[in-house]
Amino acid sequence: MNKSVRVWISGKVQGVGYREWAKKEADKLGLHGWVRNRKSGMIESLLYGRSLDVDTLLELYEEGPEEAEVTEVDVDEAKGMCPAYFEIKPEV
Repeated sequence: MNKSVRVWISGKVQGVGYREWAKKEADKLGLHGWVRNRKSGMIESLLYGRSLDVDTLLELYEEGPEEAEVTEVDVDEAKGMCPAYFEIKPEV
């Protein structure tokens, strides 16, 4: 079964390679979606794929890359269109 979620990651998550790391991990799991910086300092992501794979990446998001200091990961169910790949989107 597939699922789609929108994720907001807080902490020291910008300037530490988080987006590039997230794309690499999502590609390994075969997930679709995107990741981007928010001007607020958070990272936002949309994930779509097999439930098990989405849950795996959500667990990884809580740790982040080596230089990151994740303080919170908020997850909501998502609806709507998702790209057929995983991309890094521009900051909003």
